[in-house]
Amino acid sequence: MADGQTHQASAEQATISVRGLWKIFGPAEHKIIGTPLAELDRAELNNTTRSNIAVRDVSFDVQPGEVFVVMGLSGSGKSTLIRCLTRLIEPTAGEVLLDGEDLRKASPTRLRELRRHRFSMVFQHFGLLPHRRVIDNIAFGLEVRGEGKEARRARASEILSLVGLDGQADRYPEQLSGGMQQRVGLARALAVDPEVMLFDEPFSALDPLIRRDMQNEVIRLHNEMGKTMIFITHDLSEALKLGDHVAIMRAGEIVQVGRPEEIVGAPADDYIADFVSDVPKSHVLTLRWVMRDVTPDDPNDGPEFGPDTVIRTVVRTAASTPKPIRVVQDGQLMGVVDRVQILTAISGGEPS
Repeated sequence: MADGQTHQASAEQATISVRGLWKIFGPAEHKIIGTPLAELDRAELNNTTRSNIAVRDVSFDVQPGEVFVVMGLSGSGKSTLIRCLTRLIEPTAGEVLLDGEDLRKASPTRLRELRRHRFSMVFQHFGLLPHRRVIDNIAFGLEVRGEGKEARRARASEILSLVGLDGQADRYPEQLSGGMQQRVGLARALAVDPEVMLFDEPFSALDPLIRRDMQNEVIRLHNEMGKTMIFITHDLSEALKLGDHVAIMRAGEIVQVGRPEEIVGAPADDYIADFVSDVPKSHVLTLRWVMRDVTPDDPNDGPEFGPDTVIRTVVRTAASTPKPIRVVQDGQLMGVVDRVQILTAISGGEPS
């Protein structure tokens, strides 16, 4: 599934399905798609038409309850892409389906309803209301939705505790650290109980330690609440840490979609290979990725782990026994991993 085709094939089950999405800025916006102009690189197109393709024919699916990360360098089109999903930026062409409903066909009234009830967005810049206390910032989305003061304060208090802001309800944003302000932004997004949460580089401005804490917070909340999340980042380590699937963008296009271990273990081209060259494979690849078939010479016992176990977590076990690790799922033996495969992964070699 390194090319993401299996992931895209299950569109009928997806929460979000994006098909053939384009966004072109400039006077020739609606004259480029389907013509030779669409084949020009960005510089040539801009010189010819004074227009720029920010998102070029992008397709992917986001399954219910997964974290889908879009990663790319500055100018790759990732932030434009996420804004197109909720039509904060109007796409030029293509489809954005939410449980089968084409959001591009939604009326302004329907779109407002979807934004209030089914989507929430967390930005890099927190956008907190400086004259409102933390509790009221968290409840703001519920207020916009028309819920009563008592109900929204009760919900905000519940979420405040969930994101670790106990004791901060009556403080103002300027009295909080950057990390705590981002927790308020996260709590505000969670308060409306959205089906889909969209994160646009929310931790980019935070220092490394706070950023790590916030990444762990997102993982914890995802495990507890099971929200479908689309996360934008320029940081590969963040993408690999958070994503169930990762899409890597370059010049408006998606170069590869796959699970983190697929991105690291089977890069689609030299561009991706260069990106992941410094990533320790044992920190990303799973036993599923390196296991081999069972042979008659393999023992019938030994340590057992699930197929999605990351290799580095079994190193100590592998070193303590001569027997291969048995990869077991739902009581079924899927394969085995021996010391050679473990050592190959640790040394950065290709899995066999």
